[in-house]
Amino acid sequence: MKLTKFTDPLPIPLVLKPKWKSSGYTYYEVKMKEGKQSLHSQMPHTTIWGYEGRYPGPTIEVEMGETVYVKWMNALPEKHLFAIDHTVHGAEKDKPDVRTVVHLHGGRTEPESDGYPDAWFTKGYGKTGPFFAKEIYEYGNRQRARTLWYHDHAIGITRLNIYAGLAGFYIIRDSHERSLNLPGGKFEIPLLIQDRSFNEDGSFFYPEKSKKDTSGITPSIISSFFGDTIVVNGKVWPFLEVEPRKYRFRLLNGANARFFHLFFDSGQPFFQIGTDSGFLEQPFSVHSLLLAPAERADVIVDFSNMSGKSILMKNDARTHFPIGDPVDPETTGMVMQFRVTKPLSSIDTSVIPAFMGTIHRLPESTARKQRYLQLSEEKDRFGRPLFLLDQKKWDDPIREMPQIGTNEIWCFVNTNGDDHPIHVHLVQFQILDRQPFDVVHFKKTGRIRYTGLRLLPDSGEHGWKDTVKCPPGHITRIIIPFFPFAGPYVWHCHMLEHEDYEMMRPYWILPPN
Repeated sequence: MKLTKFTDPLPIPLVLKPKWKSSGYTYYEVKMKEGKQSLHSQMPHTTIWGYEGRYPGPTIEVEMGETVYVKWMNALPEKHLFAIDHTVHGAEKDKPDVRTVVHLHGGRTEPESDGYPDAWFTKGYGKTGPFFAKEIYEYGNRQRARTLWYHDHAIGITRLNIYAGLAGFYIIRDSHERSLNLPGGKFEIPLLIQDRSFNEDGSFFYPEKSKKDTSGITPSIISSFFGDTIVVNGKVWPFLEVEPRKYRFRLLNGANARFFHLFFDSGQPFFQIGTDSGFLEQPFSVHSLLLAPAERADVIVDFSNMSGKSILMKNDARTHFPIGDPVDPETTGMVMQFRVTKPLSSIDTSVIPAFMGTIHRLPESTARKQRYLQLSEEKDRFGRPLFLLDQKKWDDPIREMPQIGTNEIWCFVNTNGDDHPIHVHLVQFQILDRQPFDVVHFKKTGRIRYTGLRLLPDSGEHGWKDTVKCPPGHITRIIIPFFPFAGPYVWHCHMLEHEDYEMMRPYWILPPN
């Protein structure tokens, strides 16, 4: 299906209004519903699954320390939009095909409200998973200002539920953020960037098996999905009219597996002010940004000297990053267009602050334990790719059991060709370094032989993170403080096909002593 680019304006997700708000707490109700939505004006309406029937879901904005309750309700039809491979763990035939659970990605959330993959529920809570604990989730929001997002996390079908549209922004604000005089209001815009493919009737296309699959199973899980169109905020190749002034964009890579290496064709820089988990110490002027699935970047773009011009945001990241196929510059190489055609509505008094606040680095000496955790690719009994963490499957005994209030160093030993974005629930961490090693020697002997110097994190990774890129042939080290809750959580690759097919593991935070 050939579509004309930059014909539809960028949609801005609505901010959700609470059902109830008092001095003590705020209460929301959010229904997951099927709907029809125009993703491109030259294409028939697409059937989507969305929070409140919208793709992406409405933005939830809260204040730091505000107690928020959300009742997530499954009002989806009984038949899934996509074919389900019942050989995938957690998606067996005895499980309901349509089940959901919501994870607040990057949130410091109690275990019962974290969206544990086995805490799923069906329409009207008719059936629930073994870890289901409550209908109404509690979010304490004991975090500084940052960009989070909420999305589905049902075991075995996360890739399908998010692909259907189940994702939205969750923004925490605080007084410090307001004191920085950043671009705000209509000049602050969230951008959810994804890739999708479509059938001729406008419906989402998701492959039932890969071209190389010889397992004889249909449908059969694919190792990674890469669409042939780019969708921003639920619109294919949109445009945004802007004024000649500074704008703040909250960038989120919400793709199943695609990395985005973003840049402007004008050479315009991004002033990066924040990452997954809040502000950096100081802004960095960069001409490109590499975002793995689930990573966020908080940036300011200054259009003040670009009046009358049209600017393209482009992407040149390979599939199966960094070793896969190059992008098509005419399709997946195009993200969206900015038209600096609006007149200046008021004097731009916003600033790019010189300093956002001190980030205290955690000394390695504070870590109680250092763990080496292998990221590997093997074959399942059908000959298909099987991605594992520490060479364990989901149901294997739990090995990672840090104690609350302690720090640990986790070393991700990537013996696979993909760059895996690893996300750890509940916590935020700091990246220490990455170091190349001899993969062949490690596979033969189990011993690490380094082949190069340690590489410090990129400038945009010097803040707190919840998702980290782990390039192939490198050991990526992070230091994690485990608090404020004890209980069961998970860590996983955020390439959704990997996550669904065993590249996810539970871990348990133990109480004191």
